[in-house]
Amino acid sequence: MLRKRIIPCLLLKEEGLVKTVKFKQEKYIGDPINALKIFNEKEVDELVFLDISATERKEEPHYDLLSEIASECFMPLAYGGGIHKIEQISKILSLGFEKVVINTAAVDNPDLIKEAAQVFGSSTIVVSIDVKKNLFGKYQVYTKRGTYNTKLDPVKHAANVENLGAGEVMLNSIDRDGTMSGYDIALIAKVSNHVSIPIIASGGAGNLQHFYEALTLGKASAAAAGSFFVFHGKNRAVLINYPSEADFSQSQIF
Repeated sequence: MLRKRIIPCLLLKEEGLVKTVKFKQEKYIGDPINALKIFNEKEVDELVFLDISATERKEEPHYDLLSEIASECFMPLAYGGGIHKIEQISKILSLGFEKVVINTAAVDNPDLIKEAAQVFGSSTIVVSIDVKKNLFGKYQVYTKRGTYNTKLDPVKHAANVENLGAGEVMLNSIDRDGTMSGYDIALIAKVSNHVSIPIIASGGAGNLQHFYEALTLGKASAAAAGSFFVFHGKNRAVLINYPSEADFSQSQIF
């Protein structure tokens, strides 16, 4: 049985780290290289960096910063943000990243997923799906950092990107993002039960029990979190942290 993965997901804006609540209320966290060095010492499973302003800027990713991140990092890395061309994926992988995370382009240009999987292999391609409930409780897929409602059903979208060749789906609950109130287990289970590729649960982790629930009740293969790894205490003071192997073991996560 493959070991479940617990993944810090760090949000880049310009050249700094931020954290959001429901994709809004950005709070500056610090320098990405400093955070990365702490996660190196903690020997985390892997890291995801998402540039939350890249699609909006309509500019190329910050390749110089990504190169610096990759050169300092001792663990598998994934990057997402503003990716809409094969050439960008090639360049990011050449810097030392193992995976790319594609969100808006997976809706706007699904053929990119198919072509990228054929060129680089499915294990390299992660499709990020941002989901929000409407007033009637229906789950819908959003793109452009949660500002555009595609009205797509997340289960159908996940099945579609799996058919196109995506190797993993990163499933983000916009409603739970940064709240530390727990993952949306119903959403995770709904998607996990309809696709065979790994699901990375994201959005809402506030304690170790939440990871356990996402991996067992939700049947996710991995759980990502942001606030849990960068905040400490009820006042959300910035403190980069990562539980020990014993902590995960006691919580029956590993």
